[in-house]
Amino acid sequence: MLELNEYLKVRESLLDFLRDDIGKGDMTSNSIVQSDTHARAEIICRAEKPSVVCGLEEAYIVFEICKCKSKAIVKDGSLIKEGSKVMEITGNALSIMKAERTALNLIMRMSGIATETKKFTALVNDRSTSVRIASTRKTAPGLRFFDKKAVTMGGGETHRMRLDDMVLIKDNHISIVGSVEKAIEHARKKIGKSIKLECEATNLDDAIAAVNAGADRVMLDNFSPTAVAKTIDELSRRGIRNKSEIEVSGGIRLQNIMSYAKAKPDIISIGYLTHSPKAVDFSLEVTETKKMR
Repeated sequence: MLELNEYLKVRESLLDFLRDDIGKGDMTSNSIVQSDTHARAEIICRAEKPSVVCGLEEAYIVFEICKCKSKAIVKDGSLIKEGSKVMEITGNALSIMKAERTALNLIMRMSGIATETKKFTALVNDRSTSVRIASTRKTAPGLRFFDKKAVTMGGGETHRMRLDDMVLIKDNHISIVGSVEKAIEHARKKIGKSIKLECEATNLDDAIAAVNAGADRVMLDNFSPTAVAKTIDELSRRGIRNKSEIEVSGGIRLQNIMSYAKAKPDIISIGYLTHSPKAVDFSLEVTETKKMR
């Protein structure tokens, strides 16, 4: 369940999504459906493969804004199959039609992200690795909260939600300042040691420098699996492997993740989870209508 402040922020976002979709009104439904029609409807999964459902809590708020009652049949994060009913809705038929597309869009996108994340987490867990799967900030503008929540429902971690969550020194920062050591030094002077600091490395020397300069986490960016293994081995040889968490990022897919995971980094972050999600198909079906007297 969302905390009150979080709920209010989410509700406002959902209200904006509805305004964006509805405009001045549902021209089609308003010209066909009588205003005193009451309806029952259900949301059903149409995906051929098992999927992780996500977005039901948000869909509930969408229907509530439109003055409809809804009830989730399963919990967010549940594994479902084709034909599974995930939500029941009752209310004015015109109101259900107003809420339909916004609710379905959220469920479809969030379920797609959760399902894809689950594939990665299940794969690394099945191989008995301790690697954690994380998302990145490569999310659609306005959808970050929803995309990141979907990652957690699939068993992943959110990494940074916003720029003010932690320090993450990237290649452009290093180019501007001049070196890994200077970038970390400048950041530590500003933020102290209470805020987590991560530093990106594009080669072995930068990774060693970042660890020695006191980075809490070092991101090996766009390294090959061989380069990741070589870097981690060298950090271990120098006795500094456990001074910093090691994150691997860049071009990671299901087909190659285990070649990275076997080097035993702490985290593998995957932008693909949120920048290229494949939606899970859901539909809303009206099952009953009646006139209200």
